[in-house]
Amino acid sequence: MATIYEVSALAGVSLSSVSRVLNNHEHVSEKTKQKVMAAMDELGYRPNSVARSLASNRSNSIGVLVSELHGPFYGEMLSSIEIELRKAGKHAVVTAGHSVEQSEKDGINFLIDRNCDAIIILIDSLSDEFVIELSKGSTPVVILNRLIPEIKDKCFYIDNELGGYLATKYIIEQGHKNLAYISGPLFKQDANERLDGHKRALNEANLKFDDELFYEGDFLTTSGRVGIDHLLKKNKPFTAAICANDEMASGAMKGLRDHNMLIPKDCSVIGFDNVYFANYLHPELTTMNYPINEMAKMSAQWILKNVYKHSDVFVNNKFTPELIIRESIKKVE
Repeated sequence: MATIYEVSALAGVSLSSVSRVLNNHEHVSEKTKQKVMAAMDELGYRPNSVARSLASNRSNSIGVLVSELHGPFYGEMLSSIEIELRKAGKHAVVTAGHSVEQSEKDGINFLIDRNCDAIIILIDSLSDEFVIELSKGSTPVVILNRLIPEIKDKCFYIDNELGGYLATKYIIEQGHKNLAYISGPLFKQDANERLDGHKRALNEANLKFDDELFYEGDFLTTSGRVGIDHLLKKNKPFTAAICANDEMASGAMKGLRDHNMLIPKDCSVIGFDNVYFANYLHPELTTMNYPINEMAKMSAQWILKNVYKHSDVFVNNKFTPELIIRESIKKVE
């Protein structure tokens, strides 16, 4: 079986030139490309990922560490990253940290040990200081769903506080004053920021945050259902349930129906994320759009631009949440 070194010798070009051809590098002349392709044909050489790696000192693989592998949010994110990388001839290596500090560290080490050319991380438990130090290493790192000012250019993030504010502000504008809130786990930065935005909207409207109408969930559907049970047992009336993500909102809607309550007649519901199923719930869910697809795409393009030196790439780091009005909110007269 022919080797990449034989291709280089037969074509009369350097190994680095063969590398540029194999990796579709933009800075390679057509004449050189034709010499390499002719040598490959004559030798019956078929390039593979190992050969490309040897030739370019690149593995052409990008590590991706996420909190979980299940759920529509992570599915959409991973799909966007994989599609963007695959178009450029790169591949994703995926693992999960499960929001546990040691598991997140193990996942990062796993990806670095696999010689990934760069890694994309969405983490919950590792400190800013750890990530800053990590970013100084030889493996480039980009961060999703988190802003660390010291490495701002490597972060892809949304204004979660603004999203929480806009969601609650809209509910209040519809005449609701007795508001229940189901948050994500408060050890997570995004859950805290969305709750901060909720409280800002309450303060602006001179409404008091009621601890008895608050439930801390875990961003999963079941906790939305359990949260509604918890809130209704307080025997304090509320006309709207504000949920920190769509999965919990869908669980909350199920919980309300199980208590023979109609949506939005008896209780309005709003979510956050605008995952694909939000438009298929009954009634269709009002929510805040979280452009995770575009954010994930941008993280991949940052790597293509800064690691693989693609010049035709535009990168945007900061994203703004947008209110998506559907049918799950009733105006209170």
